[in-house]
Amino acid sequence: QVQLVESGGGLVQPGGSLRLSCAASRYIFSYYIMGWYRQAPGKQRELVARITTGGTTNYADSVEGRFTISRDTAKNTVYLQMNSLKPEDTAIYYCNAVPQFASWGQGTQVTVSS
Repeated sequence: QVQLVESGGGLVQPGGSLRLSCAASRYIFSYYIMGWYRQAPGKQRELVARITTGGTTNYADSVEGRFTISRDTAKNTVYLQMNSLKPEDTAIYYCNAVPQFASWGQGTQVTVSS
């Protein structure tokens, strides 16, 4: 079973940037589409970005042009660069496959507030 560990969250002011990391316990990028999900308080978890095995990226409309998903296959790590952050981006961010594995990591909290 793959373990996924997210990190890099924090408190940032509107307009600021954060870079999230997701380390996988073994190499999986050639076999699975990987995605970043988020869950805001009182809302359902949603997929915000994904990267295919071939490196093609897709984004939710709400983050298009502000977020960038990437990966480092040598480090078994997926990243989410988040720029021009807005208060509505506040959520716990998770990485997982698309469709997702049964097991989720602990996530990383992102809070956008002045």
